[in-house]
Amino acid sequence: MTTASPDVTRLQRARALFADDRVRKLIGCILGAIVVALMTGSSGSLNDPVAGFKGALFDSRILVFLGLGVILWLLIVSWPTIAPPAKRVVATVTEAPLVRDRRARYSFYAVLLVIGIILPKFLSNFWKEIAVDQIGVYVLLAIGLNVVVGFAGLLDLGYIAFYAIGAYSCAYWTGSLPIQPPHIFNPFVSIIFAVAAAMVAGVILGMPTLRLRGDYLAIVTLGFGEIIKIYAVNLQSVTGGSAGPPKPVPHFSVDALGVRYRWKIDNDPYYYLLLGFVVVILVLFHLLENSRVGRAWTAIREDEVAAEASGINTYKYKLMAFAIGASTSGFAGVLFASKIQAITPQSFEVTMSILVLVLVIFGGMGSLAGAVVGAAVIQWAPNALRTYIRKEDLFVYLGAILIIMMIYRPQGLIPSRRRARELAMAEEGLTEADAVTPSQVEEVQ
Repeated sequence: MTTASPDVTRLQRARALFADDRVRKLIGCILGAIVVALMTGSSGSLNDPVAGFKGALFDSRILVFLGLGVILWLLIVSWPTIAPPAKRVVATVTEAPLVRDRRARYSFYAVLLVIGIILPKFLSNFWKEIAVDQIGVYVLLAIGLNVVVGFAGLLDLGYIAFYAIGAYSCAYWTGSLPIQPPHIFNPFVSIIFAVAAAMVAGVILGMPTLRLRGDYLAIVTLGFGEIIKIYAVNLQSVTGGSAGPPKPVPHFSVDALGVRYRWKIDNDPYYYLLLGFVVVILVLFHLLENSRVGRAWTAIREDEVAAEASGINTYKYKLMAFAIGASTSGFAGVLFASKIQAITPQSFEVTMSILVLVLVIFGGMGSLAGAVVGAAVIQWAPNALRTYIRKEDLFVYLGAILIIMMIYRPQGLIPSRRRARELAMAEEGLTEADAVTPSQVEEVQ
């Protein structure tokens, strides 16, 4: 009888160790933590190319990342034990009277509105500016794109073009562009023209392109967004070119019925103006979602062929979704132009369209509350973490959060009930939905 050598025994033990699924997951989490530490560590130089590696791996900060890797591993390993009670808690919350009872739900909305009204009293000037310039405007953009992507299921990658059309329309009708209008109006009045211009642009874009679907429609809308930006740069005699309008866009003002007030650079008046507009638009879109038009959009999103076979004019309703979403974006453009007073083509990059799409997906497609929460969280997080994380590393963490979110909760933070039902039906083979896993279906049932 032969005895195995010590080297063979150690090799067998190593193989047995690596065969353990928990060990493999631990190694993966540790390696992932080391990669993140390298990505967010110091940079090398020509004189010392490996300075980045030394600064990332031989610094005390590596212990923080290793600790986070171990915590992530513990969560992954213990998830089968944690998941059942967590799902019971979610089911309890979703079945609570606050969610099911209409009066309780409306009371909750009223409380949120009161909090929104008194919130500026507890915010610094910096956070007031963030609430107006980044969160408030992007909430409007997310709500508008949610109509196109969430309600009707159309992928629009050129959405920011309507935002630009609204901003430049405001600049034109207030006399800020090189080309002068027949009559100069107050920014409040320019809202009408800006919304109409964005809506007409949405119809013009949609009429020949909405017969396309999926990736083809996305490419066409992406091209439209680039065309609008190129025109804004090249038509210097109309738009002012890359420098923008030569005159500042005036602030909002009221001079009627004995009331005279002018919004200035102070953030408080714009905060309440945005809050009022957001509340009104949310109410209107909620009514629209539950109307005949909203139900037609839902049918188109779930199965366009079946919707058309059942008698729904899919082309008409898709065109309506494009026009309504575009008008909301144009409306946001007016608020942006009047608050900032200076607009340039660089303010309407295609990356902004991608960002707004991320806000909608992260919050929950088809959910108005999800669009608001998604915009607020994504726009708030980088500014809240700027004192703890280097600016160039912020989007590394944000990207990681989005990846994890899309893997484990593709329906978003606050999914709509219809979207949740679609996910459950997709698992049963009754319909289709994007990125569905059995765990998500169990969660929404």
